[in-house]
Amino acid sequence: MSEYKRKVGDRGQVTIPKELRERHGIEGGDEVEFVEVNDELIIKPPTDEERLAEGYRKRAERSRELTEEMKEASSEATGHLGDAPGWSE
Repeated sequence: MSEYKRKVGDRGQVTIPKELRERHGIEGGDEVEFVEVNDELIIKPPTDEERLAEGYRKRAERSRELTEEMKEASSEATGHLGDAPGWSE
């Protein structure tokens, strides 16, 4: 975790360090969000709805893949356990 110190101007303005602006794709004129979490202030680029939607699409696809893997594993287990004494479905 990197830490940067900046002075707050009389009007409450702070300059975001260039390295952080470049790393997070923040350019002049962009908006940033201020989030307060447990007595800490987080400054972050606003949530990009398309990027967020893409993340949800990837999670949904991975869930479908895992469901298919689990179906195969369950079927295989049932095949083996079906012969076990005292096993009932």
